[in-house]
Amino acid sequence: MAIVSLTQDLPDVSFVTKRLLRNPVDFEMALKPFYGDKIASKFSDLLTSHLTLAAQLVNAAKAGDTKLAADIEKQWYSNADEIAAFLACINPCWSERDWRIMLYKHLKFVKAEAVYMLTKDYAASIDVYDKMEMEILEMADMMAKGIIRQFPCKFIK
Repeated sequence: MAIVSLTQDLPDVSFVTKRLLRNPVDFEMALKPFYGDKIASKFSDLLTSHLTLAAQLVNAAKAGDTKLAADIEKQWYSNADEIAAFLACINPCWSERDWRIMLYKHLKFVKAEAVYMLTKDYAASIDVYDKMEMEILEMADMMAKGIIRQFPCKFIK
């Protein structure tokens, strides 16, 4: 929704952005019982940066500022590297390499979705959205499986 709203200058962009930025808070609340306040907050900060950079990248591309877009994209990938390293650090069941691969794939899909929306290639946009949705579910599965493996006693009743 955020990509569509940002690329198409829809009037709901502030509402959609507000909703999108609720995701890091939701993750923080979900991770707190396992990792505590400090770690959960750090992940929330990293994810907020990820989402903010994505929006900045879309806006730079929409404005035709290729230099700024390239700079932001570098920061976006650096943020993905930070997220991958952070997750591997807090959970021995998560591989930094696997997270980096997954996150880079995600960034590729998000960028493609934005480009397709900006160039009005709506058929391609739908195709990449479907792929992105499946990839997001794979990330969720990887995260859940890692938490369950690291904390099996929390899931046994």
